[in-house]
Amino acid sequence: MIELRTPTQIEQMRPAGRFVASVLTALAQKAAPGVNLLELDALAHDMIREAGAESCYIDYHPSFGASPFGKVLCTSVNDAVLHGLPHDYVLADGDLLSVDFAASVDGWVSDSALSVVVGTPREEDLRLIDVTTRALEAAIAQARPGNRIGDISAAIAGVAREAGLSINTQFGGHGVGRTMHGDPHIPNDGRAGRGFKLQPGLVIAIEPWFLHTTDEIYTDADGWTLRSADGSRGAHMEHTVAITEDGPLILTARD
Repeated sequence: MIELRTPTQIEQMRPAGRFVASVLTALAQKAAPGVNLLELDALAHDMIREAGAESCYIDYHPSFGASPFGKVLCTSVNDAVLHGLPHDYVLADGDLLSVDFAASVDGWVSDSALSVVVGTPREEDLRLIDVTTRALEAAIAQARPGNRIGDISAAIAGVAREAGLSINTQFGGHGVGRTMHGDPHIPNDGRAGRGFKLQPGLVIAIEPWFLHTTDEIYTDADGWTLRSADGSRGAHMEHTVAITEDGPLILTARD
């Protein structure tokens, strides 16, 4: 069921957005060669406790997960692009790291993700991050009353195709509110002018993700981490966005 939030409720969602943004900023600053993924998860866990927030991941067990997730972050490295389960891995110079984080503050959820290069970058990784960022920006620009879900999806796909990337639609954006995942689904490809008509009060997570040379993925032996079928690297960007009379409001905007 698609739920619309009142202006007062959207204001109540702002602290969750600010908190999620602050955690991702801290994690991006922490990520460096020699840092263990479990250290990043521990940092996020500490920030959750200090803020009196709640993790949306630790007990999360959807049908596609092998077991309850058990961590508070998704950390996807190199050929992993989504749902990366933090494990005993030390980041190396040149790694491409994607971090996805969602938390609840005072009963309201926000969800966001970013990708960063650890240490010395590869040009192709910077390009992939740039394309994914521009796809998110183009999608957010379409998150206005009167437009439709298809306008958001088509904006994402347009940027990807212009860059020569293929698109996987198995996982995409979603509604956000009292829970992390709700209606509507926001695919990363679609036809402009189609789908649910956007209305003030709709709050959604928009999350383009792309791989260098494929759109095919498989699930790692850990039962969670999604990896590219051909070993190519991936990037993932996400913001929680409220649709208002004045246009899109990015609740998870980072300074």
